[in-house]
Amino acid sequence: MTHTIENQDTVPSNWNRSGLPGWAYFSEGLFKLEQEILFRQHWQLVGHVNSLAEVGSYITLDVANERGLVIRGADKKIRAFHNVCRHRGSRVVADEKGKCNKSIVCPYHGWSYGLDGAMRGVARPETFPEMDKSQLGLIPLNMEIWFGFIFVKFKESSQPSVKEIMARFDHEIVDYALEEMIPVPESEWAEVVNANWKSVRDVDNEGYHVKQAHPGLHELYGQNYNDEPYKNGTSRSVGIFNTKPSKRWSVRNYLKLLPTVKKLSTESQTRWMYAGMFPNLVFGFYPDSVIYYMEIPISATQTIQRGGALRYPNETRDLKIARYLSGRIDRDTAKEDQMLTVWSSEATKSSAYSGIILSDLEYGVKTYHDHLRKIMPVLGLQNAPTAEKMSTVNNEMLGSILI
Repeated sequence: MTHTIENQDTVPSNWNRSGLPGWAYFSEGLFKLEQEILFRQHWQLVGHVNSLAEVGSYITLDVANERGLVIRGADKKIRAFHNVCRHRGSRVVADEKGKCNKSIVCPYHGWSYGLDGAMRGVARPETFPEMDKSQLGLIPLNMEIWFGFIFVKFKESSQPSVKEIMARFDHEIVDYALEEMIPVPESEWAEVVNANWKSVRDVDNEGYHVKQAHPGLHELYGQNYNDEPYKNGTSRSVGIFNTKPSKRWSVRNYLKLLPTVKKLSTESQTRWMYAGMFPNLVFGFYPDSVIYYMEIPISATQTIQRGGALRYPNETRDLKIARYLSGRIDRDTAKEDQMLTVWSSEATKSSAYSGIILSDLEYGVKTYHDHLRKIMPVLGLQNAPTAEKMSTVNNEMLGSILI
């Protein structure tokens, strides 16, 4: 017997339902390995081009002990650099976002760089030997702009371009004109959760819990929610709006007041569609807005969750109200998910913990774990290697797979 998921993907009747080993959620050795081969070598979302409307405006991103800086130059081009001064390693900009005037000036000793990253000046140059300024510019980062969203990658890897990874969504999202959408500063959020980042992904990669844990979402979708398995670095989930009356104020009024967005297809007008990108990013395509959220691990047991929303450039009053209401539903859902995330992460340290049993409705969790195991086959071990041997054992297992 097989259970059909949207787009004819099927769940086999006989599959490994056990998930990752418990140690994967608190091992410091694994955390260090993940930092290196997941978060430094995979694309990370920084922001949107329309947050950098003015010359000198910038956004920063910290992840995996790396510091990224994206800035618009005097020539209007957007560039990405390591946020690391070439003198003593200070941040050259201190804030998450802001604006430099004609140059980037390090707050530590005053070394200055052009908005294109080139070295401009050294404070007290007579105290240094002769230096080649052309070799002392800010170190550039790999950057890609996908439909207006800015991604950086801190280290070279075999991961394809964002455009290639996300290509299967092109036909569904083209009507949104994402390049024209406007980030909403007041919608941006970041919160530290006392849980392993994979616990966040595990909760988010299945809809089995929606009816029990998310009354708002359940009233919005009813039974009309489908998760597709993770495939080639992406996932897709769709919730089609319920036609039954809702008891919850936010859901009832959202469905009542949501205006027709003429440029969207009928399908996009009547659903929330989520597009996930491995390892830690999800976009939400709503009729009223586009949202995103992601996880940034800061330790084996702590994670920063951050996200935000974008609006249409010609947003009407009715659309603004609908966007407020969808945001309210999302905030309630996020609080509910956070509780589940912490509990499930805590459980992995319990003496009563003996693993998990996944439902067919949680097959998305399994396929996400498969993506992790492909890069980190060490996750197939029931007992964790020591922190010192984690990387070595993983490399040996990768080598045996390749052979």
